[in-house]
Amino acid sequence: MKKIKKFIKSFKYATEGIIVTLKNEQNIKVHVFAMILVIIFGIILKINKIECITCITLFGIVISSELFNTAIETIVDMVCPEKNDKAKIAKDTAAGAVLINAIAAFIIGGIIFFPKILHFLSI
Repeated sequence: MKKIKKFIKSFKYATEGIIVTLKNEQNIKVHVFAMILVIIFGIILKINKIECITCITLFGIVISSELFNTAIETIVDMVCPEKNDKAKIAKDTAAGAVLINAIAAFIIGGIIFFPKILHFLSI
C-alpha cells in the first residue's frame, strides 16, 4: 500500500511541475497553443494515424524539453543568482535545445500539413 501511495504522489508532483511551468513560463504557453491548433487542424484536415502519432510524439518532445529547460533554469538561478558566464551558457544551451526541437516539429508539421492545406483550399 505504501508503494502505491508513493507512486500516486509521484504523479501529483509531476502534475504540479507542469502546472507551475504553465503558469510561469510564456514559451510553454505558446507550445500548448500550437499543440491545440495542430489538434484542431488535424481533425479538420483528417490526418492519418501515422501523422497523428507523429504529432503526438512531437508534442511530447517539445513540451517535455520546455519542462527540462525550466528545471535547468531554476536550478541555475538557485545555485548562481548573480550574473555568471557559465550559468548563462547552461541556460542558453537548454533554451537552444527547446528551439531545435520546436523548429524540427514545425518543419515536420509543415511536411504533414502543407499538402493537406493546399488540397483543402483547392476544393
